[in-house]
Amino acid sequence: MDKWGVYMEINQLLKQGFSKSKTAEKLGISRSTLYRYIKRQPKDMGEWTESLLTRQKKLDPNKTLILNWLRKHPDMSASQVSDWLVEKYPSLNVGESTVRSYVRALRKDYDIPKETTKRSYEAVPEGPMGHQVQIDFGQAYYEKARGGHIKLYFIAFVLSHSRYKYMYWLDRHFTTKDVIYAHELAFKWFEGVPDELVYDQDNLIVVSENGGDLILTEEFQSYKETMKLNLHVCRKADPESKGKIENVVGFIKKNFGKHRVFQSLDKWNEQAIDWLNRTGNARLHNTIKKRPADVFSLEKEHLRPIPNKEIVPYNVNTSIARSIRKDNTIRYLSNRYSLPLGSFHKYDEVFLTLTDEQMLIICCPDGEILAKHKLSIEKGKLVQDRTHTRDRTKGIDAFLESVSRCFKNEALAGTYLSQLRENYPRYIRDQLQMVSKVAKATDKDILEQALEECVKRKLFSATDISDVVDYIKRQRLIPDTTMNQEDGNLPSSSKRHHWVMTTGSQKRDMNQYYSILEGELS
Repeated sequence: MDKWGVYMEINQLLKQGFSKSKTAEKLGISRSTLYRYIKRQPKDMGEWTESLLTRQKKLDPNKTLILNWLRKHPDMSASQVSDWLVEKYPSLNVGESTVRSYVRALRKDYDIPKETTKRSYEAVPEGPMGHQVQIDFGQAYYEKARGGHIKLYFIAFVLSHSRYKYMYWLDRHFTTKDVIYAHELAFKWFEGVPDELVYDQDNLIVVSENGGDLILTEEFQSYKETMKLNLHVCRKADPESKGKIENVVGFIKKNFGKHRVFQSLDKWNEQAIDWLNRTGNARLHNTIKKRPADVFSLEKEHLRPIPNKEIVPYNVNTSIARSIRKDNTIRYLSNRYSLPLGSFHKYDEVFLTLTDEQMLIICCPDGEILAKHKLSIEKGKLVQDRTHTRDRTKGIDAFLESVSRCFKNEALAGTYLSQLRENYPRYIRDQLQMVSKVAKATDKDILEQALEECVKRKLFSATDISDVVDYIKRQRLIPDTTMNQEDGNLPSSSKRHHWVMTTGSQKRDMNQYYSILEGELS
């Protein structure tokens, strides 16, 4: 409905007895707009609406350019249109709301509906200044200046409090050395180091979870100790733990990278820095209602200083394409490496990358990591990840009950396993599997003694009970028969440990030997 039609509808509804609030609600306009309309006389309203038809809008000189963008990229946001305009015309002074209204009008007049996708995130409480930075990776295909497309990879950083961002791009998969180099660049950009670094479970940083106890890659472990970093590694695509960086990755893809033409990697990273200064860190943030650059000017005072040292980039081999076999494996250097069940029907091929730590990383075409294996130096071997075959349908409660039955004292075992569940809620299945493996391979008496010691000493971890079992096995001694039975004392050189256990050899009945000998003589 045009403005004159709205004006007439307002007057009709008011004459029918509708209140101003109800009239605005029925017509879908704000009350301030309604008040502006009812103050005008019909003659003034007619002259105003007629002037709108001939009045030039501020963005009309750029109309053709904006229309070309919208027609070529229907999913383009008004925010990205605003950023592209400022990038192309740095002297252009126009508000984002003006661009949004203009783009909305063009979409309606030229029938260019916007293509949208939705993703939900859960709110995360705000942390103190300088406390946390969230880090994640992203990748996407982009058009090349000379034709064709190229897949680019990036790592993004965002300070949780100020939302101040940084990103670094490569035209190949990252290695651990690249990740360390990107960290050095980010800390230099932030002018300090935060108290906590939040990561996804990326193979470049984490080798194994070990039931919640993190084992880092050798290079990153060394870097962590040198920089005295405090790490928190969360589940993949976990918005509860790293929702801010999930949003930043999407913002970078949709606002900076989308529809941008790739010329060279150096040029691309230069454009990324310009975008951060112009848009990523300079635009009003919708959640905190402040500009990240303004908040960062205060937050950087709370960051830990970093030592000055030379930053040197690194190189890595490119990825290798492989077809998936029917048994959900791929062949590499005469060995087979497992993939998750169903990969054969889901993907035509996968891409392999060998890291400096001799880890074989297997990714699907869109860059998602499907599997990671330690490279085997043998030939003809099947290297299989147990998670590619284990049954995930069994409930945790049933699994906990099943493991507790491996112990003599099921009640005590149930209490111990419940405490494991409380300590490792996200890794309880891994913890139970480790305990079950230890229980099935251990003598019942030793297992029971280990359980009692773990409860007594409050050692609630699968690795702890495994270590205690090993310790008891090493301490098993035969009782000293020379002990003075009267005073019950032992010489200091032969005192027994409080975990000592007695044992004896198994004795067969002699008739078994007689029957064997008789058989040989006959």
